[in-house]
Amino acid sequence: MDAALLLIAGNETCPQPQTSEHMAAIDVMDLKHIIILQNKIDLIKEQQAIEQHRDIVDFVKGTMAENAPIIPISAQLKYNIEVISEYVVKKIPIPLRDFTSEPRLIVIRSFDVNKPGSEVDSLKGGVAGGSLLKGVLKVGQEIEVRPGITTKDAEGNLHCVPIRSRVLTMFAENNDLQYAVPGGLIGVGTKIDPTLCIGDRLVGHVIGSEGSLPPIYTLIEIQYHLMRRLLGVRTEGKSKGAKVDNLSKNEVLLVNIGSLSAGGRVSAIRETKNKHGAVDKRAKVILTSAVCTDVGEKIAISRKINKHWRLIGWGTIKGGQKMAI
Repeated sequence: MDAALLLIAGNETCPQPQTSEHMAAIDVMDLKHIIILQNKIDLIKEQQAIEQHRDIVDFVKGTMAENAPIIPISAQLKYNIEVISEYVVKKIPIPLRDFTSEPRLIVIRSFDVNKPGSEVDSLKGGVAGGSLLKGVLKVGQEIEVRPGITTKDAEGNLHCVPIRSRVLTMFAENNDLQYAVPGGLIGVGTKIDPTLCIGDRLVGHVIGSEGSLPPIYTLIEIQYHLMRRLLGVRTEGKSKGAKVDNLSKNEVLLVNIGSLSAGGRVSAIRETKNKHGAVDKRAKVILTSAVCTDVGEKIAISRKINKHWRLIGWGTIKGGQKMAI
């Protein structure tokens, strides 16, 4: 992620519970380039907009977004949209891209483009939409999708069969592409059975050249850090959120790895101190879904509180149990 747009509704108080979580995510990812958008200003009076602007300034004080511009907009009326575009083009630098590695694309959407009643001869393969992290993806290239088709045996163990296919078409917005490079979102037309792609079924999968993708894990070992206070939960009579309790054995969590959201059960916890006195917290998490990822990948950790999943910390994958393919 190169930059972030922090969207705040002008007709609501600031911060909302989800705004606090989004701000924490920005801090976790150490994003330097942020634009704050004060939306729906067409629904409020000028004085309300000015007062909320003060609230936003107070809210972001001491965070990564402290010096970020606050742009009043109306997405519905397209007011000040050109100002956002100008800021993105002129103020946010284009990062260095890796064009030499094998291509790797994370899938954030997938769908079936065939209309009901289509003839067999006119059926098209599934389409995957996502962002290319590195490398160059070309039309006609042989690809692999991991984890692929996941099944469970009688004992409840997961088994994965990666999907192999070919890139037939690529497009960005309405533009047909012959090749794609990192940056932005693209749609990749494949020869994959459309029933495997319908309704975002491929979300969380990774696409790349055959044999170049990372291993598939069903258990991961993470080094984790918990937030001091709970975000997004209102507590009576307190200005600060409740304290975040440490992870416990057999606790069920929600972990976000890349574009995958998966349930996980904590099977083991270990805490050690290094020679400088810093605490190294580690946990083993058994996942409900197989995940294709690398050691060193960042993850987000959420806990169910008042029937809602709330962000409580983040971590880094240090290892795990690889699945034989």
